[in-house]
Amino acid sequence: MAIFTHKFYHMIKNYIIADSGATKCQWTIVLNNKKKNIITQGISPYFLSMEEIVTLLNKSFHKKVALETIQAVYFYGTGLSNANNVAIIKKALKQVFTKATLDIQTDLTAVARATCKHEKGVACILGTGSNTGFYNGKKIVKNSPGLGYVLGDEGSGAYLGKKVLQYFLYNTFDEDLMAAFEKKYALTKDQILNAIYKEPLPNRYMASFAKFLAENRGHYMIENIIEDGLNDFFFAHIIKLNEAWLYPIHFVGSVAYGFKDVLKQLATSYELTLGKIVKSPMDGLIDFHKQSK
Repeated sequence: MAIFTHKFYHMIKNYIIADSGATKCQWTIVLNNKKKNIITQGISPYFLSMEEIVTLLNKSFHKKVALETIQAVYFYGTGLSNANNVAIIKKALKQVFTKATLDIQTDLTAVARATCKHEKGVACILGTGSNTGFYNGKKIVKNSPGLGYVLGDEGSGAYLGKKVLQYFLYNTFDEDLMAAFEKKYALTKDQILNAIYKEPLPNRYMASFAKFLAENRGHYMIENIIEDGLNDFFFAHIIKLNEAWLYPIHFVGSVAYGFKDVLKQLATSYELTLGKIVKSPMDGLIDFHKQSK
């Protein structure tokens, strides 16, 4: 991880911001204030080796940008509270962007910088996975333990999608929802279990079923799954932060954005101040790095 001076920021004209989750990575290339966006699969050292990351980057950026002209890469990603994972990302980026200075931060820092800028606040991720922490205006100083999709990730797409699968496989859904699920997915129990226990990236697979919730809003079973899942996130993480009652709580991610009405209801019930709810942190990150120059 790098610390940049104001003078260094001011000199940067060509840079890249990367926001990588478990499912996809959004890249914004800024060349003399002109922006270009690229989407790749998620870049996580838990799932990809350094060599695989390098191959992916070379393929994705080939002929799209003169790599040697990039002065800085601001990479925000999942799993980067682990020093070994940071080292893997750093080596991979250095092989591709040979002239660039690197700033490698966690995805939670991306949320904090995008929503809080330089103010204090609670930053939350609700996407494929979930996370939360307190940001003091400069860095994350308190963070809930990340237990991953097996033990944690309350309120995430994987968490909610798992509930959808349970309701289907246990035959808990009523007739209408069972029929709707079968019509949309046409999956057998064996196919579902094989995808989860034998195929790679089961968290992404489970998260894909959160869309079923969004498509069937209004049904009491669907609303119960959404509210219970998001309340689990509040109960396990947010209300354990004393700062949650002192500063705004900001959310980023597809689940947060898709179910923002439920987040508003929960924040009100807990007497908490809700901040921004956005689908992606990228616009906020672009503003943050402009302000920092």
